[in-house]
Amino acid sequence: MSMAPKPSDKRPDTALYERRESRVRSYARAMPREFTSASGPWMLDSNGGRYLDFLAGCSSLNYGHNHPGLKAALLDYIEHDGITHGLDLHTEAKAAFLGALEEVILRPRGLDYRAMFTGPTGTNAVEAAIKLARKVTGREMVIAFTNGFHGMTLGALACTGNAGKRGGAGVPLSHVAHEPYDGYYGPDVDTAELLDQRLSDPSSGLDAPAAILVETVQGEGGLNVASPEWLRKIAVIAKEHGALLIVDDIQAGCGRTGGFFSFEDMGFTPDIVTMAKSLSGMGLPLALTLFRPEYDIWGPGEHNGTFRGNNHAFVTAAAALRRFWADPRFGEDVRRRGELLRQKLEEIARKHGLSTRGRGMMRGLDVGSGEIASAITTAAFARGLIIETSGAHDEIVKVLAPLTIEDDVFAGGLDILATCVDEALSAASSSAASLCVAAE
Repeated sequence: MSMAPKPSDKRPDTALYERRESRVRSYARAMPREFTSASGPWMLDSNGGRYLDFLAGCSSLNYGHNHPGLKAALLDYIEHDGITHGLDLHTEAKAAFLGALEEVILRPRGLDYRAMFTGPTGTNAVEAAIKLARKVTGREMVIAFTNGFHGMTLGALACTGNAGKRGGAGVPLSHVAHEPYDGYYGPDVDTAELLDQRLSDPSSGLDAPAAILVETVQGEGGLNVASPEWLRKIAVIAKEHGALLIVDDIQAGCGRTGGFFSFEDMGFTPDIVTMAKSLSGMGLPLALTLFRPEYDIWGPGEHNGTFRGNNHAFVTAAAALRRFWADPRFGEDVRRRGELLRQKLEEIARKHGLSTRGRGMMRGLDVGSGEIASAITTAAFARGLIIETSGAHDEIVKVLAPLTIEDDVFAGGLDILATCVDEALSAASSSAASLCVAAE
């Protein structure tokens, strides 16, 4: 396959979608094509167009589309009539995943977590985490952070900062305090110390929390990065004030920031970790809540979900852990590729007086406005590059390429991005100049 995108300029017939699918859809509006197949970092549409995928299922496809090793494991399992739906029954597929999780991920990192399979998406894992924290501590309040995103069901949505998302709830979202994230007030204000001061003051109005819920990198919130020092302070604060520390690793985990967990080598261990997205390795729905064994106080069936046992996802998840994470060279290669991304984005940023955000293979450009960012992503799609935005005002152009992408393909996609940034900022500058002339 050629290493260059080949977009189609012909839109598909979308009458059926318009007639029958809800208006709630979003990505399809920005990328009006009908996709038919995908492999590695490439997606093909019904008119023969070929697109380079720098969205990767919003980090659900860290190993690319239809990785041949993972696909072979799943096809073999299906061919031999492996269990598809098993609720929480013991199955060979689940045992294979738990074994790989223990041997490849937990033991080498000195971690001892129980694994709880929730409903199939990230928001389900967050719901389980905050429910467990409340059950363990007997408290109600959860501390989340500005610009955090944790899901769309009511408990997780209450922990989410975005007003547009919260507005869809239709009911009050309570029992959560949104405290300032690292750097929210600039580099000279230590927001961890502010939180500790608030929790230590019986007249602050902030109730003692059941949990502190944090992303080490805020994926949807604009690729804001918390420093290891700040995170260590938050871990200490949680312990001193009797709260459980929950790290939401749904988007930042599974290698996206370099290590399997985004908090590795930072000097603290969360009480609870939530995972989903790329956990299955192939985009199959699978979510997981990990927690210290002493907090496993659930009664049987006290928290469940019909699709908590996706055995097809267990198969590909186990294959992904053993294929990629059993060899330390994979993580080294991801970190190397993340450095290439950092260098290229900083080069683009320097040229235009912009700034970069993020960590590892989870980085982006702050272009200053959602309008400019939209112009960039629209131009990129016209050239065959699928890329999206994040941030409070959608002002961050976010790169979430597969971790396994070939260097030359990656470089080609970043060159397209650079061209689109050049054009969008030039157009914005020309428009601003025209307005000034008109005003005069």
